[in-house]
Amino acid sequence: MGVCLKHLFTTITIACAISFFTGRASAQSNPIQLSLFPPIQIVPENESVGAFRLSIYGANTDMTGFDFGIASKTTGTFKGVQWTFVGLVDQDFIGWKSNFVNITKGAMTGLQTGAYNSANYCNGLQFGIFNSTETIKGIQLGLINMIGSGGWMPIFPIVNWGGL
Repeated sequence: MGVCLKHLFTTITIACAISFFTGRASAQSNPIQLSLFPPIQIVPENESVGAFRLSIYGANTDMTGFDFGIASKTTGTFKGVQWTFVGLVDQDFIGWKSNFVNITKGAMTGLQTGAYNSANYCNGLQFGIFNSTETIKGIQLGLINMIGSGGWMPIFPIVNWGGL
């Protein structure tokens, strides 16, 4: 139990440091988001969050920092750590996504861990049961690994890579 809390504290500290050093997502960024579901949330969907988001289902434009909850959607760019059941980022993601379902419609730079990982472009590591990307500069580890173009193999079990 103490080890898990230590890891959680370390992750939150790293996310806050990322938030502090990268600056807020925009001048309109809000530090904290608490959300049941839109529109029942502190920060409206069309605004950014710059440190911490806790939600059953939360949606915002940009997110920088630590995201924890059941489901979240970011219509812009996400920088930081995301721990949810389902995480959707419409543009680019930089950091670590550890969700059951990870979907990044733009570029994912960093680490995706989950049952299903998907990114348009992966620059880093996808680790899960099913991994999918259009193009990659990195490695996929999982039961089924798919790379649209530029990978070692289009579909390959256990490990696949490209751009290395």
